[in-house]
Amino acid sequence: MKISSGLAALAAHAALALPLLAQTPKPSPVIPVQPGTAAEAAQRTLTAWDLIEKGGVFLWPLVIMSVFTLLLILFFFFTIRRGGIATSGFLQTIDARLRKRDFLGLLSDANRHSESLARVVQRTLDFSTKNTGASLEAIREIAESEGTRQAAALNQRVSYLADLGAIAPMIGLLGTVAGMIKSFSALGADVAASKPLMLASGVSEALVCTAAGLLVGIMAFSAYAYFRTKAGRLTAELEAVTTQFFAQFSIAHGQSSSGGGRNPARREVLMEEF
Repeated sequence: MKISSGLAALAAHAALALPLLAQTPKPSPVIPVQPGTAAEAAQRTLTAWDLIEKGGVFLWPLVIMSVFTLLLILFFFFTIRRGGIATSGFLQTIDARLRKRDFLGLLSDANRHSESLARVVQRTLDFSTKNTGASLEAIREIAESEGTRQAAALNQRVSYLADLGAIAPMIGLLGTVAGMIKSFSALGADVAASKPLMLASGVSEALVCTAAGLLVGIMAFSAYAYFRTKAGRLTAELEAVTTQFFAQFSIAHGQSSSGGGRNPARREVLMEEF
């Protein structure tokens, strides 16, 4: 009797379980990814404005310095050239005027030109016409000092790029330190949910400032190396044309002093008129 009652109970439980096993589980509904989610935002390409916003306050000086560096490069590209030292037309004018020993006419021509050689000629002739008794050695010193000053002014203009190349990485390093301070400050925040966001923001600011500072520094130093070499060649060219001018001037001045030039009274009248 006990065995038959147990078999009956087991059969009853199996009958109740069969409908449950026959039911197939329904698949879970697929939730479509809506546009504008975090994944899509992560895959979006960063624009220049996004990088500027991530760079923080220290990125703005680097942006200004990059614009100023580009303007200097364009300015030096059009001004640091052989035409700024001496043009062929002005060299021909010097030769023609000195052959005629027309010092005042050459002085007037030099005042109308902006080349470096014109400044040397203007300074030399201005001294020689105002000091008629000066020796050639004194006049040579005036010409050499003015040539040295023109060469120094040329090299000084180029050195601005070296200054920008040295300052830009320092500002980028300062922005890097500020970003790391911001990141480590996030570790001590009370709200645990904001720690990852603040940590990522600080690291992003540090990396953007580092990259921007290095980019401006590399651009400025590369341009400085190019224009420094070019300025060196132009300085040598200025020394050559200055030596050539003074040699021609010495010959014309010697002929004028020996009596082949204008008479002193007429020269004083021309100086007053000039």
